[in-house]
Amino acid sequence: MNNIDIASIAINIIALMIAIIPHEIAHGYVAYLCGDTTAKDDGRLSLNPLNHIDPVGLISMIIFRFGWAKAVPINPYRFKGNRKVASLLVSLAGVFTNFVLGFVAGIILVYLNYKSSFLVPLFTSIFWYNIMLGVFNLVPLPPLDGSKVLATLLPENLEYKFYKYEKYFYFVLVIMIFSGLVDKFIAPIIENILSGIIYLGINLWNTILF
Repeated sequence: MNNIDIASIAINIIALMIAIIPHEIAHGYVAYLCGDTTAKDDGRLSLNPLNHIDPVGLISMIIFRFGWAKAVPINPYRFKGNRKVASLLVSLAGVFTNFVLGFVAGIILVYLNYKSSFLVPLFTSIFWYNIMLGVFNLVPLPPLDGSKVLATLLPENLEYKFYKYEKYFYFVLVIMIFSGLVDKFIAPIIENILSGIIYLGINLWNTILF
């Protein structure tokens, strides 16, 4: 393995840490704000990567461009107030965090490109992984966040049935990933978001710097 390969792997791992860890913490922290201390009690509000990273999921993310982290333990029956509203906020917290991080990384990336910085490859990966994870997690199939958003919006009787049979949808997701259907669906969305942020970044820095 040459130095370029090692550098590329290191960049991908760092970028994934920056994308995955805040995503997971966001779920746990919003749940905590809503009254559920399960994630906090389990140590999932920590920045320690070992508390969040699933080694197999991380390797899969690097090789196949999809993967997973350790599931954040959430007990919706401990939420204060409206359970469905709290569940929706918790479900969207990770995705929202990825989009914010992706937006910031994209704006910084444009600036770094102007300066021909050695950090361009790192911020390119941070930018891409955050936007990709944000969009991918909105796919409404378990165990992705989008499935929890969908379940929350269903009437309670249908929500119960959805969770009862959700394990069968895991296979649907796997089939869709390996058949290329997920990529075919989300790739144009990811590309449009990336392009839009770069466009905004170019206009922003052109205004400031020139």
